[in-house]
Amino acid sequence: MVIVTGDFVKTGGMDRANYALADYVSRQGAAVELVSHRAAHELTERANVTLRRVPKPLGSYVLGDPLLSRAGTRAIREGARRGAVGLVNGGNCPVRAVNWVHYVHAAYHPEFGRSSQSVRRFAYGAHARRQERLAMQRAELVITNSAATRRLVVEKLGADPNKTFVVYLGIDAEAFAPEDSELRARAHAELSVEGRPVVAFVGALGDRRKGLDTVFEAWRTLCRSSSWDVDLVAVGAGSELDAWRARARRVGLGERFRLLGFRPDVPWVLAGADALVAPTRYEPFGVGVLEAIAKSLPAIVSAGAGVAELYPPELRHLLLGDPESAAELADKLTTWRSRQGEAAAAMRPFSERVRARGWDEMAKDIVELIAAHAS
Repeated sequence: MVIVTGDFVKTGGMDRANYALADYVSRQGAAVELVSHRAAHELTERANVTLRRVPKPLGSYVLGDPLLSRAGTRAIREGARRGAVGLVNGGNCPVRAVNWVHYVHAAYHPEFGRSSQSVRRFAYGAHARRQERLAMQRAELVITNSAATRRLVVEKLGADPNKTFVVYLGIDAEAFAPEDSELRARAHAELSVEGRPVVAFVGALGDRRKGLDTVFEAWRTLCRSSSWDVDLVAVGAGSELDAWRARARRVGLGERFRLLGFRPDVPWVLAGADALVAPTRYEPFGVGVLEAIAKSLPAIVSAGAGVAELYPPELRHLLLGDPESAAELADKLTTWRSRQGEAAAAMRPFSERVRARGWDEMAKDIVELIAAHAS
């Protein structure tokens, strides 16, 4: 198999999923060629794994994108001559291959700001939308991470519905298992101020897609009441991190709305939290939400997110109908706080079901789907 993607590492939803597929296929004994900017050492040290490393000028994925596409196209064509399966992600390499779609650029247009970074992001988005449409026309098989993503690639990008299928992502069940009461108490003590409950937000802060602005307005409203005794901790880096910290100070939220920046220990942060909020404007799946569920945390997420498709009927009250509505989010948080013990107990069966589907199960489904399509 030849797999083309930006990174094969254990951080980030897309990177983690691609790592899992490469890991699984290589452990089955197949030869695997990775075309990427970087790959984890535990993959590249295997005798049957080779890395075709692609430069990333100035550390920029935008500048590295055409280089990745060129190298990936060459590798997939060479691999096809020796019978290898080629797999790409979205529009990163519009060539005849299996296309595993993690994100649809046509589904979300970041706001156009005045900063040079905003202009570059806007320009790259237009380029990415052209590339992903071309890639769908050339795809031999399309795999999506949710039914929502499948609808988008069929309706907006023209993918053939007869060869477009859904494979839900997996989870690291060991890393995201609920802690025992002692460890959870330790983690909670590190996050909590004066023993107050903690709600977590996890997401990049480069634009407004993840909905931190909705969380912020909901928190301002909730904190006006003396009865609201919950703190918010946000994990994530990005160009807007400092601006959000300044806003929180300016309105006097202080310790009630803390932005922790990048944290390599997200499982530990989730262990110390009591719930998660994710009012995302566009979320093709939502690995961070799945990880919170695996930890048995009540997770309030947008109803349009791919991960929301997994919610059982008895938990669909946690789904946000309008990710723009701070009032709806505040209402759901108030309801959660008033029934916190019941909410935690109700999550346990869902948590167990989520943890039963690991990354290997996901990878196995993909391999079997590719084999069935080829036969």
